[in-house]
Amino acid sequence: MATVLQPPPTIKFPRTDAQLHVKAPDPGALSTGIWVGLAAITMTFAAFTSAMVVRQGSANDWRHFSFPIILYFNAAVLISSSLVLQIARRRFAQVASRTNPNTNSTLLALYGTLILGVTFVLGQYAAWQQLRSEGVYLATTPSSSFFYVFTVLHALHVIAGLAGLLYVIRKLHRFDLGRGTLDAASRYWHFMDVLWLYLLLVLRWKI
Repeated sequence: MATVLQPPPTIKFPRTDAQLHVKAPDPGALSTGIWVGLAAITMTFAAFTSAMVVRQGSANDWRHFSFPIILYFNAAVLISSSLVLQIARRRFAQVASRTNPNTNSTLLALYGTLILGVTFVLGQYAAWQQLRSEGVYLATTPSSSFFYVFTVLHALHVIAGLAGLLYVIRKLHRFDLGRGTLDAASRYWHFMDVLWLYLLLVLRWKI
């Protein structure tokens, strides 16, 4: 009776940071998609800005209200998050070039960005709560309506950016993060930063 010899079992060792395989930049479709999305967001906020200017000049019922000071703090938090994200990109570039194969520092910076982003959203919620305590709601005046529309819509886009950061962190934990993915998420996040500074100036001027 013939004996079938079985191959020896393969021993798999845990993957280490030194064995990290960084993917090549993702196809241009990812970058193009981000730019198209940012263009659509820009057009949306530009349309709302034009509508606010027209509405303010079309009647005499435009009322100013107390501007929440915490919005300036929120701006500082969001700017800080962009700076920390840039640190993450620089550290990940070192991982990609094998200069420093340890991904812990990149993860730390990404988590820092995530925490700052959540802090910004919570700060926006605190601003809304302050206005509510003063009797300023969405339908109180045309000016308050535009304030809530601008800030809530921006906060929703920031939350989408937080979801993108979580996706990037998950990919990095699995040693499957492409440089193009991180670049796309960073581009979106920095745009949210610039957009908020624009909205802060517009709202401070008009509200």
